[in-house]
Amino acid sequence: MKRRSFFKTSAGTLGAAGLVSMNSEAAITYNENGKRVTDKWTQVGTGKTGLPKRKEMLNYEVAVLGAGMSGIAAAVASARSGAKTVLVQDRPVLGGNASSEMRVTVNGVHGLRVKDKKQPRVERETGIIEEIMIENWHYNPQESYPVWDHVLYNYCVREPNLTVMLNTQATEAIMDGNRIKSAVCWGYTNETEYTISAKQFIDCSGDGLLAATAGAEYRTGREGKAEFNESYAPEKPDGWTQGDTIMMITKDMGRPVPFFAPEYAVKIDYEKAFSDKHRKIKQVKEGFWWVELGDDFDTIGARERNRHNLMAYLYGLWDHIKNSGDFPEAENMVLDWVGSIPGRRESRRFMGDHILSQTDLTEFRHFEDAVAYGGWSLDEHCPGGIENLDDPASYFHQGFHKLYEIPYRSLYSRNIANLQFAGRNASLTHVALSSTRIISTCAMMGQATGTAAAMCCDKGINPRDIARQHIEELQETIIRDDVFIPNRPAGDAKDLVRNGGQLFGSPAKSGDTALLTDGIGRDIYGEMHHWESSSLPAELQVLWEKPVEISRVELKADTELHKKIAMHKNPAKNEGQHTSVPPELIKTMTVEAQVKGKWVEVAKVENNLVRRIKTSFPKVKATAIRLNIQETWGKPTAKVFEVRAYTS
Repeated sequence: MKRRSFFKTSAGTLGAAGLVSMNSEAAITYNENGKRVTDKWTQVGTGKTGLPKRKEMLNYEVAVLGAGMSGIAAAVASARSGAKTVLVQDRPVLGGNASSEMRVTVNGVHGLRVKDKKQPRVERETGIIEEIMIENWHYNPQESYPVWDHVLYNYCVREPNLTVMLNTQATEAIMDGNRIKSAVCWGYTNETEYTISAKQFIDCSGDGLLAATAGAEYRTGREGKAEFNESYAPEKPDGWTQGDTIMMITKDMGRPVPFFAPEYAVKIDYEKAFSDKHRKIKQVKEGFWWVELGDDFDTIGARERNRHNLMAYLYGLWDHIKNSGDFPEAENMVLDWVGSIPGRRESRRFMGDHILSQTDLTEFRHFEDAVAYGGWSLDEHCPGGIENLDDPASYFHQGFHKLYEIPYRSLYSRNIANLQFAGRNASLTHVALSSTRIISTCAMMGQATGTAAAMCCDKGINPRDIARQHIEELQETIIRDDVFIPNRPAGDAKDLVRNGGQLFGSPAKSGDTALLTDGIGRDIYGEMHHWESSSLPAELQVLWEKPVEISRVELKADTELHKKIAMHKNPAKNEGQHTSVPPELIKTMTVEAQVKGKWVEVAKVENNLVRRIKTSFPKVKATAIRLNIQETWGKPTAKVFEVRAYTS
């Protein structure tokens, strides 16, 4: 066993064996191993003195570090797949950039550059991220960001195989050869050191401290144009990373309210700043993503300096908006919330067996191991951010007219055997990251890695083995769990409907029951892959020539994936999108099985909130099943994309 010392103290910086604080009256003494040996604690209830015993050894099958949307998706997918899983988050809330602390909109493929008006511009992500977004509108119609935090918390803690640890930072990996044996973590609020052992680790923390201490290969900065033949890369490599941003939200007081800037506020050349169309002040309700700062060497080390400067620039900008006289619409507006933690776009990018590049995206390269997709434009933010007004706020290099694929080989480490990553720290070039960093895209990566980690534990293998030997099984599993993979139709050999079932349905308004087994669980690019009833109630039947044993029936319902669904800081942006449970979604239905010639109800679904509806029941031997769809959340018809049945 080898423990890597990632944070090395320079020779002569501190004394050797007995390390004491500079304040001798409050000395804290450590032994030669750096362990604390004194603590002047008297617990008056017992009269005892001594050191607090705050060390815990924890064992799991899968450890997920970082609980942004990619980490949440990874942990929930792992737990649902049967693995004992822990989700470690260094903040008091879940959600990462999307949490109430930073309030970045959960965007995804929301702006395809389509020419055919029949083709939608939105191709929303499904699976776990879709479930979360729907639940938020159900439990949080008031659009409260603090409540959103708790929607995420409830979504995670209710999983029986998942443990959630907040206010806990993974600081160091303990290694066994090229495998992570355990993660040393520090609990900020309970002063507890945890040693978390696991078979598989997934670093979804963005900055990737645990992966870095494990010795996983990573890069920062921008690749040069020649390395990956990227037309949007700089001529020569450099150290720049996309910047962090602090956001704000305002409130209309209904009367004029003055603003007094804090002393540390900083003014910029606003005339020059606003000459860029992306920096123009178009509204005063929320903003502004272009108040950002990165670094040309070490953006992680510059974090606190940049945080202070961003607050100074944001307050300086608001001072200009309120007091310059150029924005009369701001007269009644006040700052209601200003972020104290910058949202981060880029830092470490860990290297996998494939480094996803600009050309992979723009040429729509097909990957046999694809497990996710993207479609946000190549959106590379300006080096220097708000301090570089000579360049545009962002280079929106190129949009996409269809989805690109993300391979599994970009989601695990090429030199640490049991380590995966998902989100902005995946195996990407700087230019590719400018698109893949979008939150819903990251969440799909997370669901794939969590599912793969559980498979690794079950089979006693590592992620590279999944890529080489079990990729079809991984793909079929996540497709069944409602992840869409472009150019990869479902073909599950265990599905009894696909293999021998005959489908019939009530009169159809559109589509055909034959489309429910074509392997495509959504309408896409204007192509139809559904059956829609002409009215409600409606019925679907599957018949078999000989009796089959059935204990599970599943279907994929409609949530209108061509509409946006994200909660926004500015409610004006909600126009034209879902702000409630999608009315198309099936709410109530029953499942019946024909057993010895008689129909028997085997399952009932009420107040359903998910696109992928799963039912399970004691095994029956049936010649047919019947789905009685009784009610949606508002639409007078029901649309279905897939029906499946399984023996177990």
